Amino acid sequence: MYTGREISPQEHAQWYERVSRDNMRSLLIFECDKEARGFVNIHRVADWGLAEWGFYAAPSAMKGTGRALGVIALDYVFNTLKLHKLCGEVISNNTRSLRLHEFLGFKREGVLREQHFDGERYWDVYRFGLLASEWRSICTGKNL
Repeated sequence: MYTGREISPQEHAQWYERVSRDNMRSLLIFECDKEARGFVNIHRVADWGLAEWGFYAAPSAMKGTGRALGVIALDYVFNTLKLHKLCGEVISNNTRSLRLHEFLGFKREGVLREQHFDGERYWDVYRFGLLASEWRSICTGKNL
């Protein structure tokens, strides 16, 4: 999320080799019609049920992929992994991700002022959190 340049296949492979051995991580490929449409990285940071996430939709993914990916990933986080809370960060200029987090029910829990420098300017980073109990209420209310 914080890398503005293109990441080489070798860098991706090195990253995957390192994190795939971490039993506190779940690395998930989001597929639709047997085609990879996105990726979700869930990193458990506390044994009592706290995790952070990051996700990406494929550049060629159709509209609505982010929402579908988010709903399925959150179902996995709270119903399969049985986590208590999921956190995420969004750079303030990423309006699509901000809207998606809000749609999914995440609450803004803080702002890291001018936390990210993209080579030209500083951007705030928003911290988001979603509790399992909030996700269950959202699923009931929105019929997700």
